[in-house]
Amino acid sequence: MFRTLIPIKTKLLILGIFVSCTSHAQKIEVLNFATFHMTHTSDAHRVNFDEKDAYRKKETLHIAQLLAEFKPTIICVELPPAKNEALRMDYSNFMKTPAYSPKFAGEIALIAYEVGKLQGVKQIYGIDEQETAAYNYGIAQELNNPVDSITAKKYNLQIQQEFAGLEKLSTLEKLQFFNRKETLQKLINLNADILTYSSTKGNFEGADEASKFYRRNLRIFSNINQIPVTEKDRIFIIMGATHSAFLEEFIQRSPKYKSVSVASYLK
Repeated sequence: MFRTLIPIKTKLLILGIFVSCTSHAQKIEVLNFATFHMTHTSDAHRVNFDEKDAYRKKETLHIAQLLAEFKPTIICVELPPAKNEALRMDYSNFMKTPAYSPKFAGEIALIAYEVGKLQGVKQIYGIDEQETAAYNYGIAQELNNPVDSITAKKYNLQIQQEFAGLEKLSTLEKLQFFNRKETLQKLINLNADILTYSSTKGNFEGADEASKFYRRNLRIFSNINQIPVTEKDRIFIIMGATHSAFLEEFIQRSPKYKSVSVASYLK
């Protein structure tokens, strides 16, 4: 059997053409917006916020106006896809009736719906995943004779101290803080990676708990990938900040999506 010999120069030319084509492929732009929950939440880490307060509503409307400049065609929110039909009806009623009180409150009504209304977005998708077993934030406190009883405790205290001043900030300033790269990295660490320091000898108690949260966020990203899109679409995602932190990691490495700076809109 004879092999066809391709000159090195020809191989390099083919490779150059391939790289050129792939590098110029049109990616779908994504504005991955991190928020705190603006209504009741069972999350261990929460921000006090009165969604019915007139001043807070004025603040969030201004933020929605800033984010609407992204001109999204698709909006994704923190609800499971099973609620998409109820979400569609709720959003439709919101668009048609000025006095309508949305069933999905918090940041969904205050920001996602308002951005959609300003840009005439026709479809809002739920992308959350809630079938993954709940994971144990407090595993470090429950272990007997852990290998390392210090690292997680010290880190959690450090983050609590850094976040302590949030209540004094305006809503815009809070959201600017949550959308900083360094904050998003700390949220991944606080909610997942730091658990890997908590284990008993030869076991993986903390790592196993952290893997549940990784699984949930990977499934959220998979839900995004199941939404029908074209290269002309622009996707606005609004999620709790820790989910956004994971999604930003996935988007940065994606061959399909391109992350757009939130800071360039949140001024």
